[in-house]
Amino acid sequence: MNLLEEANRVGYVSRSTPKGIDLKEEILKLKKEKNAVILAHYYVDGEIQEIADYVGDSLGLAQAAESTTADMIVFCGVHFMGETAKILNPHKKVVIPDFNAGCSLADSAPKEEFAAFKAQHPDAVVVSYINCTADIKAMTDIICTSSNAVKIVESIPAEKEIIFAPDANLGRYVAKKTGRDLILWDGACIVHIDISLELKKVREENPNALLVAHPECKEIILSQADFIGSTTALLKFVEESDNQEFIVATEAGILHKMKMAVPHKKLIPAPANEQNSCACSECPYMKMNTLEKLYNSMFYELPEINVPEEVRIPALKAVKAMLEISK
Repeated sequence: MNLLEEANRVGYVSRSTPKGIDLKEEILKLKKEKNAVILAHYYVDGEIQEIADYVGDSLGLAQAAESTTADMIVFCGVHFMGETAKILNPHKKVVIPDFNAGCSLADSAPKEEFAAFKAQHPDAVVVSYINCTADIKAMTDIICTSSNAVKIVESIPAEKEIIFAPDANLGRYVAKKTGRDLILWDGACIVHIDISLELKKVREENPNALLVAHPECKEIILSQADFIGSTTALLKFVEESDNQEFIVATEAGILHKMKMAVPHKKLIPAPANEQNSCACSECPYMKMNTLEKLYNSMFYELPEINVPEEVRIPALKAVKAMLEISK
């Protein structure tokens, strides 16, 4: 089996890395040799964040992908993020450490079902959260992220119907903030809806802590929050607040950056229903990114993300519309 067949079958290059090497040093060498840029989401492991050229949320990562002059983009996140980078950079090579790193939210909007849903509302403007597949982006008028969803919905004329997909929790939050009656696709992120109602107990045990939450959380969680925002907004709030204790209701990977920014503050991950190693909200897909897989993806330049032109071109229009509004 050749490398391409292996990457296609397994989802990543499963070759052993050379013994005795410092993976971080070798990754940095490969980056220089291949004129590559490493983009990483806040939710991947801290050891990857530490060697990335840019760490951020979906909006920041899309902006970084659009502006890069590198020949190869190595995306440490999930599959739809790599697709977004390829949509913006058709002539650059885009690789990811593990093709299996999908997204429950993106998976919640199958192409055929969404097309039928859209057909029921032919006059509606389609606003899709960036956490969706390239196929859904191609059926969208304008992409949004949790950082700019309110601004983008407010930019659409009041008389226009709006389909908001795929995250219903974010959609309900945006509808409440804007006063717009949105037509919601019923999708959700398994990580954010898994945040436990045991949160009440954590708050009682930490009465001085402020609760900060991502808008993908359920309304019952958001109704208790002292601050709601994207991962970048949560990080900024924790940095700038005079408060010294915070309960963080989003994927626990953001705690790495928060601890670096405010080592003197107490950060408490919100509890999760799922029993896992940290008893907190972890995305199993984000955690598929490892240093070993990152090294192999750069060394072998596999697995590679490709988006057919008939999908990429309409998807690009929707992504560009978001980036233009977000300047």
